[in-house]
Amino acid sequence: MKLLIVGATGLVGRRVLQLALADPKITSIIAPTRRALLEHPKLISPIVDFEQLPPHETWWNVDAVICTLGTTIKNSGSKAAFKRVDHDYPLMVASVAHQHGASTYALNSAVGANENSKVFYNQVKGELERDLQAIGFNSLTLVQPGLIGGMRKEFRLGERVLAITLAFFGPILPKRWRISPADNIAKALLNSAIESKSGCHCIGSEQLAG
Repeated sequence: MKLLIVGATGLVGRRVLQLALADPKITSIIAPTRRALLEHPKLISPIVDFEQLPPHETWWNVDAVICTLGTTIKNSGSKAAFKRVDHDYPLMVASVAHQHGASTYALNSAVGANENSKVFYNQVKGELERDLQAIGFNSLTLVQPGLIGGMRKEFRLGERVLAITLAFFGPILPKRWRISPADNIAKALLNSAIESKSGCHCIGSEQLAG
């Protein structure tokens, strides 16, 4: 299987890449990024500008796509910039890959994703899920983790405080609201891409809980 991973430098994306490189079912990996990745015989990592994706490159010819792109409003600077990264980029990647023959797409979304939500973050995630379903993938998997567990390259105070709180109360919380380890999310995404089950599937945070 030839796999395209977008967001390969993030917390979940890095783990997806590690698992995919070690999996014999994955013959080659395309990981377009804004900065170079370490070299590997199975890996091609073209440097791209997500504002101007090159739609005619041959590396778009893949079997499946895993998308782990994501940011925060604080890091992006505005709601508009956040939506650009968390909605527009994943949708553009999906559209181009589908045009080149990709039949499977697995998205790292979020618990509470709902296009009608009054919470902007959840609304954007829900709009992306809706728009991806309209593209026409044979297999679409929406992975909806809660707070993602793991060490990020950047420090997020709010997430760190919440993670400590959830870890303390984890044993008495419903699974839906427990921490979702990055490793569990990555495995769910990769397995979904490999299995490529027909239809639209949702993997909720209760299935990802640590």
